[in-house]
Amino acid sequence: MPRTNVHVSLAAVMMLTLATCKRDPTCGDASTACMTSTAAGGLTRDDFNRASLSLALPLFWSADKNGDGTLNPDELAVVFGLGEQARDAWVKGDAFTPAFVAVYARIAAAAHPAARREAPRSETAEDQRHAAINKEISQGYFTLVQNDFRAASAEDKALVAHVVRAATLIERLYARQQGAFGLDAKISPDDGESRLAFFLNQGPWCSGPSTENDPACSALSSHPPHVSGLYPADLQATHGFCAALAKEPNAKELLDPFALVARDAAGKLVAVPYTLAYKDDMNAVATELDTAAQAIASATEAPLRAYLLAAAQAFRDNRWQPADEAWAKMNATNSKWYLRVAPDEVYFEPCSEKAGFHLSFALINKASLAWQSKLDPLKGKMELELAKLAGAPYRARTVAFHLPDFIDIILNAGDSREARGATIGQSLPNWDKVADEGRGRTVAMANLYTDDDSKQILRAQAATMLCAESLRSYVDDAEANVMGTVLHEAAHNLGPAHDYRVGGKNDSAVFGGPLASTLEELKAQTSALYLTDWLVTQGSIPKELAAKAHTKDIAWALGHISRGMWEPDGKPKPYSQLAAIQVGFLRDEGAITWRADELAANGDDKGCLEINLTKLPAAIAKLEGQVLGIKARGTLASAKDLQARYVDAKGDWQAIVTAIAARYLRYPRASFLYAIEL
Repeated sequence: MPRTNVHVSLAAVMMLTLATCKRDPTCGDASTACMTSTAAGGLTRDDFNRASLSLALPLFWSADKNGDGTLNPDELAVVFGLGEQARDAWVKGDAFTPAFVAVYARIAAAAHPAARREAPRSETAEDQRHAAINKEISQGYFTLVQNDFRAASAEDKALVAHVVRAATLIERLYARQQGAFGLDAKISPDDGESRLAFFLNQGPWCSGPSTENDPACSALSSHPPHVSGLYPADLQATHGFCAALAKEPNAKELLDPFALVARDAAGKLVAVPYTLAYKDDMNAVATELDTAAQAIASATEAPLRAYLLAAAQAFRDNRWQPADEAWAKMNATNSKWYLRVAPDEVYFEPCSEKAGFHLSFALINKASLAWQSKLDPLKGKMELELAKLAGAPYRARTVAFHLPDFIDIILNAGDSREARGATIGQSLPNWDKVADEGRGRTVAMANLYTDDDSKQILRAQAATMLCAESLRSYVDDAEANVMGTVLHEAAHNLGPAHDYRVGGKNDSAVFGGPLASTLEELKAQTSALYLTDWLVTQGSIPKELAAKAHTKDIAWALGHISRGMWEPDGKPKPYSQLAAIQVGFLRDEGAITWRADELAANGDDKGCLEINLTKLPAAIAKLEGQVLGIKARGTLASAKDLQARYVDAKGDWQAIVTAIAARYLRYPRASFLYAIEL
C-alpha cells in the first residue's frame, strides 16, 4: 500500500522573523488557483509552524520536499484534533484554497516579533496566566507523525477515515472522564496559546515539569481545579477517598474499571457502567467501528474485521472480554494493521482503578518478526527464571503471551495521546480471561523518537549526567533502542503480574492502586534489565548489545527522574518512582557511581554518573529479587521502604536527583502531533 511515514521536529523556542505574503504576479488579484508556493513565500518552515501552532491552527509545514524554501500545497499537513480536519478545506488539487490564503495572513502576523508575548509588566493575574501558558508550551518541541493514504486502496481509505472519526469520539469520552469536557468553550477564540495548551493537555491543567505546580498556569482564566469526571466532586474533596471506596459494602462494583462512581437520589454511592454514563458517545463510536468493519472486503483482513465488530458491540454493552478475545487473535502475520480501541490503562485517574478510553492505530512493522522468532522459544525459560527469583509462594506458570509486535503509529487518541512524550511499549488487556491466561498482545512503537531532533536531544541530555567513558556505550542503535521496550512489555506477562493474588487479594487490594501500578512498572523495567543479561548467558544476544541497552535504559531512567516523583494532586508518577528506585539502588550497590569532581561528558557540568558495566548484572539481579519477592509475598512494608529510601530521598542522593532535574529540563520534550492524509 503506497504511503509515507515522516517525522518533522520543531524546536519549541525560536526567534521569529517578520515575513510578508508574496503573490505570483501572473495570478491576478482575485484568483486563488495559482496561490501555490508563492502564498507562503516569506516564512521559513520553523516560522510558519511555530506561528500556526501558537494560533492553535491545524496547519503544519511537514517538509521542504523540493528545497525551494517555500511552502507548497503538497507540503502542508493537517494536524489531528486542531480545528478543521478536512484537507480540502485548505488545499484543492495543486492550489491553496481561499480559506488558507485568509488564514495565512494571521500566521504571518503571529510570526512578527512584535506578536510575541513578553514577560508581564502589569502583573495582573491574566498577565501571569499567559506568561505561565507560554512557559508551559515552551517546554516541548513538536514532532509530526504523518501518514499519507491518498494513493491507498478504497478499502484502506474507508477504514482509516472511520477509525479517525472514532478517534475524535474517543477524545470526547476521555475528556468526560478527565472532567474537562466542554471547558475549552470558555477560552477566547483569539487566545491561541491557551487553546493549544488545552489541546495538548486534554484539559486546562498544565503538565510541564516547570509549570505543573504553578498556580498561575491554566488554559482558563477561571483556574478550575482538576476534578475527575469519574467520581462525585464532593467525594474527591475528602482526604483518602480512594481508600474509603474500597471499604464500602459495594466496593467491588464501585471499583469496577468499566464504571464511574456517582450518587443516587438518596446520596448513596453507586456504580454507573460506562455504557450508561456515556451512552450517546459510546454508541457513536460503535457505529464508526461497525462501518469500518463493513468497509473491509479483503479475506486477509478478516481478523481485523472481527475485532472491529466485537469492539463495536463492547461499546454498546460494556462487555469487553469478547472484544479482547477477537483482538488477541490479531497479530503481525495475519493483519497489516494494529488497532486498539477500548478503555484500558488506569494511571490517569486519582485512584488508578478506572480504565481510560484510548485509541492506538498503526501499521505493523515487520522487523518484529525477527525478535519474535528469537525470543518465542525462551518464554517458558524466562518465566522459570523470574519465578526462581520471586520465591515462594509464587510458582512458575505456563505462559502463552504474544511477544511484542513492532508497530508504526498512525494516530494516538484519548489516554494514548500524551502532552509530552509518548508510550513506546504496551501490554494489554489488563483484566479478565485473556490477560489471566497470558493471551494478550504486546507492542513496541518503532517509529517514535526516531527523528534526528529527538535523537540529538536525548543524547545531549545523557551527556549532561553521564561521565565521558559511560557515554561511549550510548548509541542510537535501533536494536538497542527497542530491546529494552520489548523485554519490558514481555515482563508484564511474566512472574507475579497484575492478575497474581496473595491471600486471595490482587495487587491493587494489597498495595493500593497507585503503589500497585508503580510496583508493576518497576517489576517490568527491572525484569527488562535482568533479562538483557540473561539473554547474554543464553547466547541469544552479544554482550556489547547488552551494554548499549543498559546505558540507554539508565539514560531513560534519568529522564523520568527529572520529571518529579509526584503529580500535583499527590498521586505518584509510576515511571519516575521506578526510575528513582532503580538508579538509587544501583548506586548503593556500586554499579553506578557519582563522580562529584569529574566533568560530565558534555564538558560543562561538574559531577557525573559513571556506569560500572562489570558490577551492573549482579546489582540488577539483587534488585530484581527484591521487587519480585515484594509482589510474590505482598509485603507492603518492603514496598514502602523502597519508596522511602529512593523516592523521597535525602542527603547526597537528593542532591543528585536535583542535578538530574536541573540538567535534563534544559531541553524540551517531544509533543507528538498526528497528520493523516486521505
